[in-house]
Amino acid sequence: MSAADVARAVGVSPATVSYVMNGRSGVSEETRARVLEVAEELGHTSSARADRLRSHQTRVIGLVLTDIANPFYTEIAAGTIDAARTRGYEVFLAHTQEDPATLRSVVDAMIARHVDGVVVTVLHPDDGDVIRSLRSARIPLIQLSRRIERIEADFVGIDDRAAASEMMEHVLEHGYRDIVTIVGPRVSSASAAREEGFTRIAESHGIRSLASHHISTYLSEQGGYAAVEGLLARKTLPRVIVCGSDAIALGAISALRAHSISVPEDVAVTGFDGLFPGASPLVELTTVNQPRREMAEQALELLTRRIDGAGGSYQSVLRAHQLRIGTTCGCPRKEPTTVPVTAGPTP
Repeated sequence: MSAADVARAVGVSPATVSYVMNGRSGVSEETRARVLEVAEELGHTSSARADRLRSHQTRVIGLVLTDIANPFYTEIAAGTIDAARTRGYEVFLAHTQEDPATLRSVVDAMIARHVDGVVVTVLHPDDGDVIRSLRSARIPLIQLSRRIERIEADFVGIDDRAAASEMMEHVLEHGYRDIVTIVGPRVSSASAAREEGFTRIAESHGIRSLASHHISTYLSEQGGYAAVEGLLARKTLPRVIVCGSDAIALGAISALRAHSISVPEDVAVTGFDGLFPGASPLVELTTVNQPRREMAEQALELLTRRIDGAGGSYQSVLRAHQLRIGTTCGCPRKEPTTVPVTAGPTP
């Protein structure tokens, strides 16, 4: 049966049927109920979809990532999809690769699709228009991993600044003084906080490096590789490279090895995210473990509460991270260990 058949049976226009079936406003509740009843009777829609439309819910959640090819976001996506499925939701997945225009079009598509809520990992300080669009559409939003402090929305992540500080403390315990930091784009709150944590601890130990020793690059292996190639070209290779992501760290290690530079004997390298334990017998990366799946699951839980009408103050939930000691920092080869750090929800 077509929408036209439903329209004839109810005595309304096909446009009205389209409005109802797409969850749009502008139709009286009485007409909406009758259209859904007839559409279900005539087989134009399933009972489950009709129930969702009656409740004005689509049971679809939007998930906006930076780059699905980055293993960090791949695991975030898997955790979100699994958590959504257990709650009866589907996931509308998109990634932006840090492009504001793509973010704008993705959010517009999610609004048009009438998603019930959105999990966002890519917000930048100048994305206010996107947030306002979601607010105008009355679509709940949760920030995951990255955040904009002034946005009124729940957040789930780790204390990036504290984790970066702990990593730099460990690096300095080796006696290194010639240090370069490489992080992702500084428009990311996570990258900016990690760089701040690295720098603050180094300076507290009397190490004041040049601005050229603080590098921002693409959040990928290619970004790490290019950053190290730049250091080699300028003949400013340090004794240790402290990276703001594991992907950047692996790219840095690849570039060093391409020039027959040994890690950690010639240049030590550390990462951040905990993505690649055991990925290679040659790479026992010293890094910070983030509980990625647990973060995704908690974000989904908070979002579904908002969808179901829960009020109250917005929550900032900081999950525990762990410093994972490998060998790339210069520690002796042994079974990698983790140093637990406690964290929890904060108001």
